[in-house]
Amino acid sequence: METTKLKRFAQHARTTLIDTVKTKLAFVLADGSSARRENPHAIEKLQQEIAKSSKDQVIDKVAYIWFNRFIALRFMDVNRYTKLNIVSPEPGQFQPTILSDAKMGHVDESLVSDSVKEKVLALLENRTPSKDPQGEAYKLLIVSTCNYYSHAMPFLFEKIADYTELLMPDDLLSGTSILSYVREAMTPDVCEDVEVIGWLYQFYISEKKDKVFEGIKNNKKVTPENIPAATQLFTPHWIVQYMVENSLGRLWMLNNPNSKLIEKMEYYIKPETTESDYLKIASPQELKVCDPACGSGHILVYAFDLLYEIYKEEGIDESSIAELILKHNLFGIEIDERAAELAAFALTMKAAARSGSKRRFFRNTIEVNICKLETISFSDEEIGSYMDAIGRDLFTSDLQTTLKQFEEADNFGSLIQPAVKDVTAVLQTLKEKNVSHDLFLAPTHEKVL
Repeated sequence: METTKLKRFAQHARTTLIDTVKTKLAFVLADGSSARRENPHAIEKLQQEIAKSSKDQVIDKVAYIWFNRFIALRFMDVNRYTKLNIVSPEPGQFQPTILSDAKMGHVDESLVSDSVKEKVLALLENRTPSKDPQGEAYKLLIVSTCNYYSHAMPFLFEKIADYTELLMPDDLLSGTSILSYVREAMTPDVCEDVEVIGWLYQFYISEKKDKVFEGIKNNKKVTPENIPAATQLFTPHWIVQYMVENSLGRLWMLNNPNSKLIEKMEYYIKPETTESDYLKIASPQELKVCDPACGSGHILVYAFDLLYEIYKEEGIDESSIAELILKHNLFGIEIDERAAELAAFALTMKAAARSGSKRRFFRNTIEVNICKLETISFSDEEIGSYMDAIGRDLFTSDLQTTLKQFEEADNFGSLIQPAVKDVTAVLQTLKEKNVSHDLFLAPTHEKVL
């Protein structure tokens, strides 16, 4: 894949989005702003988020959110996963199909609620005063679309927080808009391979990565929020193939010496001697692939391809293979929320491409086993009260140690090895404890789980 153009776009997109979000943040927080009058709840949530982290981190987060969503929607448009183009025009047209249809009075009611539809049409028919009626209407359509896909892909399209919508870029329709650059970089031929998502993510954070390393040279400590940028590396495809073929592929060949899978593995190295000591696998569902620092999912995406061939060889109905792989075989762990989202998205796109009906695939919630590690901490008083209520005999020293281990999950990530030996059993016991009636214990219970 030619990546020079993608790199220029991703770096430009990050700068543009951060500048845009920063400007909008100042505007909505200004005394007497229309946002303060019309969306006081959103402003309150925004101020709480800033107090919890910082303005810069909120700006960075919102810019990330819109970058991820814009490139995801473009990928879906090109591959005809969307019912109609959301960020892309039809050939020979200039505006996204969802907007051009709305201008003719056609609004897809499965995507847009009746109330939003009325607002969109009122703007486009000049029944609602606006300096930019088409721009405002289009933003409403984008938000509705993201919320529509939240049921299928909650990991990427979670219901948009009010303040995230407030900080959405205004210019989405001009020839110099962020979406214009998205379309220019993500051409149909580039979008044939979901690998483009990983490249874009790496390039998006590349300048931040350079700054982090510059700080390291000057003895500046890498803080948890900068670890993803400092450690993110998009593994070249041939290395991914080599790794997956000589682990997953090797295990399958050891269990199935006559498998034709060997013909599909370019980098597979056949053992020189016969091996007898290996993990015995009776069915494809028993194969488990875990990438403990999965980034945007490049290794898992190739593992999906290999697993698909394995299931086919076993005679499994092809219409069910994709769902089986997502449910039973692939697991990823990541400390970077945005990378984890894109890994889940990349696997979902792989599964959609292999499903019988691509659009029908998105009607149900798609569960992908990508875990974004959460930083969770407890005060001594909080955990003490909880132990008294649940029963101190359950809280062995191993369990108490484990609860403390995740205070720096964003720092140590997959290096954490829980002290609890039988996590499944302890988790099940805790799940059976009902503390929903206690307003003080219920939040602690959720954190423990």
